[in-house]
Amino acid sequence: MRTPRRLRRRSVRPGLWRDADFRRLWTGQTASQLGEHACLVVLPLIAVLTLHTDAGRLGALRAVGQAPILLLSLFVGAWVDRWRTRTVMVLADAGRAVALGATVLAGLLGALGLPALLVVAFVVGALSVFFDVAYQTSLVRLVRRDQLLRGNSALEGSRSAAQIGGPALGGALVSLLSAPVAAASGALFFVLSFLSIRRIRRREPVPESRGRPPRIRRRIMAGVRFVARDPALRAVGLASAAFQFSFAAMMTVYLLFLPRELHLSGAAVGLALAATGPGALLGSLFAARLPGRFGHGMVLVSAAALGDAVMLWVPALHGPAAVTVPALVAVNFLFGACGQLVNVTTMSVRQAVTPDGMQGRVAATITFAGMGTAPLGSLLGGLLAERWGLRTGLFLTATGLLLSPALLALSPLARLGRTLPARPGPDATGG
Repeated sequence: MRTPRRLRRRSVRPGLWRDADFRRLWTGQTASQLGEHACLVVLPLIAVLTLHTDAGRLGALRAVGQAPILLLSLFVGAWVDRWRTRTVMVLADAGRAVALGATVLAGLLGALGLPALLVVAFVVGALSVFFDVAYQTSLVRLVRRDQLLRGNSALEGSRSAAQIGGPALGGALVSLLSAPVAAASGALFFVLSFLSIRRIRRREPVPESRGRPPRIRRRIMAGVRFVARDPALRAVGLASAAFQFSFAAMMTVYLLFLPRELHLSGAAVGLALAATGPGALLGSLFAARLPGRFGHGMVLVSAAALGDAVMLWVPALHGPAAVTVPALVAVNFLFGACGQLVNVTTMSVRQAVTPDGMQGRVAATITFAGMGTAPLGSLLGGLLAERWGLRTGLFLTATGLLLSPALLALSPLARLGRTLPARPGPDATGG
């Protein structure tokens, strides 16, 4: 007996981009990431170009902005597992907009100095931890499992768009206009994200436990143990820690190397850094297809090795901007493309092997293991630049990036095939 046409239509599940709530999440996340990436360039460039900050203080500024990852990630993961992610993201956007608005006011009053930048960097960094853990958890609650790879590809693609516009816009505004205007641009993007995400209508199926919820410490430790005991998640955490430590150290030297060693303007620095964005956008498109064709393991290891190795060319650059800027654009483009392949693939693997009630804690634990090392890396980068010089310091920190693909190659992740692993049942949540 044939199924009536009307019933067949109702049985067809809507596609990802036909889902209005997913589009609202994607739009808000894009605006939020654009504001966040603008701030990552605006605040250091204000310190370097306006306040004439030295390498040690710049390293301290970047470390303060990254410190909330180390201090808050595990707690945020445990909280997000029991909160509605829409509420978390909306409040984080509002708070970051207010913090940058205070920076604008301080600049207009002539009170903008390094202490004010340190406070703003910490507040924005803390609220970014809430937003980033929440949006990763929100996707799992919002879309079907078979849509995760495409959903992650879309969200990482939006992050790529932010990498295109954020650094270029931030560098240009600091160079051509003023520090308050540059800070105001980030606040505007957070407001746009707030307006989009608050329109999400779908009620989230927040996991609930029977009886009295476990203490926050028990929930945190359940997430840490789950990551530590799972070979794939453990490998993701270790590789992420190695990469983020070296990358933070490298970027501290990089932001000094470009204007002082290569004598690039703020706009040229923004253009060079923004080249990561188009590459990452291309990488996000490939990430929706390549793992299913060549295997998740091969894509992970190959992309990580190629993307990290290409950064070794940067310390060798000499000459005028007409030569160095195109070379930097090419290097950053390839770095962004390969890095995005790694990001999307590891995120999809992580979400696939994690039960729904543990998503926030696992995301936060891996963020803690990875990004938690970034403040130490930033401090080390500043020390290496002061002791050995910018060119040598950049070479040493870029070499450190290669530890991450080495760890991936030696892990079970390298043997993953074309299909994602099965997700454990709800009984594996650990409270």
